[in-house]
Amino acid sequence: MPVTKKQKSQILNALTAEMQSAKSIIFADFQGLSVKDLSQMRAKMREKGVKYHVAKKTLIAIAAKELGYDNIPDSILNGPIGIALSMDDELSAAKIIYETAKKNDKLKLRGALFEGKVLDLIQTKQLATLPSKEELIVQLLWTLKSPISGFHAVLHGTLAGFVRSLSAIADKKQAASA
Repeated sequence: MPVTKKQKSQILNALTAEMQSAKSIIFADFQGLSVKDLSQMRAKMREKGVKYHVAKKTLIAIAAKELGYDNIPDSILNGPIGIALSMDDELSAAKIIYETAKKNDKLKLRGALFEGKVLDLIQTKQLATLPSKEELIVQLLWTLKSPISGFHAVLHGTLAGFVRSLSAIADKKQAASA
């Protein structure tokens, strides 16, 4: 049964609202992906607060235009397109699709809408391979801790050497007196 204009309008309004509240929007070609693989990917996405939709390209393009993305290239909106909307973490959707695409060659990243810009395939892959917020915090803490740890090791080594020297002198005096 064909979709009525009223239904299309409702779908468009819902899609526009979700796209507006998303921190990033990732486009992927899912053609040929099995239902099982798609379901597994969607389950991973739900865990990370990512919504995945399959909608008509015209509705996606209209919703994007309403949000100020007038210049989405045809290479992104070519063929069957699914959109992943990251609601919590900006990188979650890109990372999940990128990791799934590495295991299944039928899923392909196409592009993204991120921080007011349209990203091409190369930029989207770079976005997907960035470290997560938690990984960056760990790297920062390690960088801050490293000089202190090194300083501690140097001081400890110097003190340990001094104690060993005193111990050796004491042993020699005990051996000489015995």
